Amino acid sequence: METSLEQILQDGKLLRQVNDLIVAHLRDNNLNQAAIAVASATMTPLNVESPPNKLIELVAKGFAVERDEAFRGVAPAAAPFDYGSAAIPAGYGLVPPPRITSVDFSAVQDTKGASKSFPKHENKHVSEHKNVARCARFSPDGRYVATGSADTSIKLFEISKIKQMMLPDTRDGPVRPVIRTFYDHLQPVNDLDFHPQSTILISGAKDHTIKFFDFSKTAAKRAYRVIQDTHNVRSVSFHPSGEFLLAGTDHSIPHLYDINTFQCYLSANAPEIGGNGAINQVRYSSTGGTYVTASKDGAVRIWDGVTAQCVRSMVGAHGSAEATSASFTKDQRFVLSCGKDSMVKLWEVGTGRLIKQYVGATHTQLRCQAVFNETEEFVLSIDEPSNEVIVWDALTAEKVARWPSNHTGAPRCLEHSPTESAFISCGTDRSVRFWKETL
Repeated sequence: METSLEQILQDGKLLRQVNDLIVAHLRDNNLNQAAIAVASATMTPLNVESPPNKLIELVAKGFAVERDEAFRGVAPAAAPFDYGSAAIPAGYGLVPPPRITSVDFSAVQDTKGASKSFPKHENKHVSEHKNVARCARFSPDGRYVATGSADTSIKLFEISKIKQMMLPDTRDGPVRPVIRTFYDHLQPVNDLDFHPQSTILISGAKDHTIKFFDFSKTAAKRAYRVIQDTHNVRSVSFHPSGEFLLAGTDHSIPHLYDINTFQCYLSANAPEIGGNGAINQVRYSSTGGTYVTASKDGAVRIWDGVTAQCVRSMVGAHGSAEATSASFTKDQRFVLSCGKDSMVKLWEVGTGRLIKQYVGATHTQLRCQAVFNETEEFVLSIDEPSNEVIVWDALTAEKVARWPSNHTGAPRCLEHSPTESAFISCGTDRSVRFWKETL
């Protein structure tokens, strides 16, 4: 009886700790209505103290332990979503700690003369599609990168093999960095994303579909699951939990899908958006508490990750020109956007205030992106007329590098590794080039 009572007390204490973490997480991510509702239902103080992102940290560690048990043969609990029977490569999804903490753009006032030097990079042609290489995406752990093409194919590269390919002396013969090629779309591929924990790659395409590929299966060439949307799928983004995904389409409202049921949810209180509100890019924040869209009407919009309501609209963020990309900083406090007005801008999420502008790169034709490097110390984009990669110091907004892209014609896509000083460029010349820091 005493043991049973002790167990009940321990369980009750654990439940209170979980409730504390949930309330603190919702509150700290500005999901105040949800925080109040959970606090009231569980009798948890709304002002409970908890380290920032503690819940996310513990969940990530739990996933890591679960994966480790799977690798050692310990039977896991049944999952609601079947990710395939093939074994997941050891350590997949385990993201190494960043080399520095996220940059606090609001902390530095006087930044004149404080620009950092961007390290020199070498680059190499690593593969070629049969038509324009349109998009690229790194896996969360930085071990893989996938590219999608107008030829409807998707190529999956292993980064270690690309690096081996770039060595001056490869004694073992030619290295083939492409480890999978998928063919299952009927029209050009627009965007890609990796599941945060499992060996699942998704693609969105002009054929109105989102397709799921299991890249742990060496013989797989086609998708094993398909979401049929009603519009051209221009962009896709997995929720950090892996249980939901967002689709940015020719429709002006992001489409939110439950990947267990494939049920689609739309915001019930969407802002009034005109006829040119197609979404060029959609991206979740690091915790999934919010997401951001960049639209053809020039607006950048912030959406609540729980209610799917638009909580802030930067209308005319890029004037009347298209907003072509938008993504959060790691701390979720800022959004980096790019547009066909040849501007790259940094916005404060909480206020919608313009913080910085990165000028000096012209991009008016292609759906160009602006991306941070892995430490968020630098911003990269494309100058179309000169066919160059442009780099700015993220804090000072000073241009610190410009390099020939070595593509024939300006690249249409840049994607930076989340874990190291390396990035991918994809071109209208069909080629894929890999860039890495020269050691």
